Amino acid sequence: MYESLKTLAAGLMMPMPVLGVLLVLGLGLSVVGWRRLGQALIGMAIVLLGLASWAPVADRLLGPLEARYPAVIEWPDDESHQGVVVLGAGWEPERPWSITAQLNDASVPRLMEGVRLWRLRPELPLLVSGASRDATRPPVALGYAQAAESLGVPAERIVALDTPTDTGQEATAVREALGEGARVLLVTSASHMPRAMRHFEAAGLAPLAAPTHYLANRGDGVGLRYLVPSASELRKTERAFYEWMGQLALRWER
Repeated sequence: MYESLKTLAAGLMMPMPVLGVLLVLGLGLSVVGWRRLGQALIGMAIVLLGLASWAPVADRLLGPLEARYPAVIEWPDDESHQGVVVLGAGWEPERPWSITAQLNDASVPRLMEGVRLWRLRPELPLLVSGASRDATRPPVALGYAQAAESLGVPAERIVALDTPTDTGQEATAVREALGEGARVLLVTSASHMPRAMRHFEAAGLAPLAAPTHYLANRGDGVGLRYLVPSASELRKTERAFYEWMGQLALRWER
C-alpha cells in the first residue's frame, strides 16, 4: 500500500498535473467572477509550462543530478569488485519485437553499459535486477537476462534478481546475493544515480557509480531547436522533479 501511495503522490506532483490544476482552477475562478485572479493563474500555468518545456531550464534542473558521478570509462584499478549490477527500468515482452527492442529507452543504455563493463572482467557475475509492478507481466530482470545472453554473456554469468520493485529492494537483493560490504559497479541512469548510491550504501554495500543514459546537455546549446519549448524537454524536467522528490522521500523514510 505504501509503495502504491508513494508512486501516486510522485505522479500527482509532476509538473503537468500541478500545472493542470492551476489551469482548471484559473478557469473556474474566471467563470465564477474572480476573473483577474483566474487569469493570473492561467497565465502562470502557461508561463511555467513554457519554462518546464524549455531546454535551458530542463538542462539546469537535470544536469546537476547527472553530473554528480563521473562515467566509468575503464575498469577501476581496484580489483576487489565482485560484480556488475544493472538496475531495472522497463520491458514490454508482449510486443512482437526483438528482445533489445522490447526494452525501454532507459533499459537499453543501462544494459549496454552493464555488458560493456562486464566484458572488461568476464569472470565476474552480471547482476540484472527488477520485478514488474504488474504481477501479470514477467519481471524486467528476465528481459535483461535474455537480452544479455543474446549479446554474448554466458547464462552462468547472469544473476537475475527478479523480485525487487524499487531501488531500495534492489540494494537489499544485491546484498543478499553477494554479501554485506560487497564492492560492485552500479549501473543506472545518470539522473537516478545519486538516489541509487544512497540506497546501496544504506544497505551496507560499497558501490562504485557507473552512470549512463544521459539526457541533459546533449546538444551544443545553440540554434532554434534548442530554444523552442518541446515535449522532450518537459520530460527532462519531469525526470529531475521525480529524482529530487525521491531523494526527499528517502530522507523522510529514514
